[in-house]
Amino acid sequence: MTTAIVILNWNGEKYLQQFLPILTKFTPDTDVEIIVADNASTDSSLQVMKEYFPAIRTIVLDKNYGFAGGYNKALEQVEADYYVLLNSDVEVTDNWLSPLLNFMNENENVAACQPKIRSYFNRTSFEHAGASGGFIDQFGFLFCRGRVFGVVEEDKGQYDDNIDVFWATGACLIVRSKVFWKVGGLDSEFFAHMEEIDLCWRLKSRGYRVVCVPGSIVYHIGGGTLHVDSPHKIYLNFRNNLLLLYKNLPTDLLRRTMFWRRFFDYSAAFQFVLTGKFKNAKSVFRARSDYKKMLPDFMEKRNENILYSTNLNIAEIYPDSIVFKYYLRNKKTYNSLKNK
Repeated sequence: MTTAIVILNWNGEKYLQQFLPILTKFTPDTDVEIIVADNASTDSSLQVMKEYFPAIRTIVLDKNYGFAGGYNKALEQVEADYYVLLNSDVEVTDNWLSPLLNFMNENENVAACQPKIRSYFNRTSFEHAGASGGFIDQFGFLFCRGRVFGVVEEDKGQYDDNIDVFWATGACLIVRSKVFWKVGGLDSEFFAHMEEIDLCWRLKSRGYRVVCVPGSIVYHIGGGTLHVDSPHKIYLNFRNNLLLLYKNLPTDLLRRTMFWRRFFDYSAAFQFVLTGKFKNAKSVFRARSDYKKMLPDFMEKRNENILYSTNLNIAEIYPDSIVFKYYLRNKKTYNSLKNK
């Protein structure tokens, strides 16, 4: 079985210089290829690759296609049994890849998995985007084993078991190439943010498993492209979350869920106004407006998803509201959410 580790780079020359040597050191030479796909960087990334990493294959894209489109364009040019989508700001560790590959090889019904993601800067804590596996509640709000909203737990081994999850983080995601293309790859219309969750939802709804394998550990800086409080990031997260729900929710749940999401989104915008973050509030309204404009283009995708769905009752969808649990019942960890 062959594996391609593909780093999608956009203006990340400092991360390439910092983390590629570590990746090459801790990645086996046999049946594994490291590839950097450059998403039309305007910094010196290509010069860095040419000068310092000439042995690593570089794919040069003609423009910035975003995370989703960029990976699709790059992976079309890659032949391997497994793709590993790896952020440029991830530091791998010794023997990071073997637990993931071994688990995939031993479990043919697993389409994708992720390692445990720790914070690069606070190395005993989980990292916000992925932690020890991702989940979603009935209204589309995302959380992880190790992170609920802004509360990030210290890693004390409490989430070290392999577990089926709803989504695996795009910061470090291994996926079977044939299955990746079978379900349509990443949705390029998302551009960036939540495209891996949309991919995992399609995988889950078609009967595949997505798993977190904490025996593998990597460290993630996070926010390398857009700061967590960036108005554009707020816009993409709110817009794409709505598209995610519309595209994948079963018909009998769609209307009710979208009704509640309108309430939650306007509440979030009001909170931004109260805290003086007017640009962020504007981003929420723009996200909802653009979501409505994009619905006609997503109708065919939704119909296709419903047609091919064989698993409508996904166990890893949390059947409650983490907003209510977090703010009204002070449930701020994954384990406390499980305890009603």
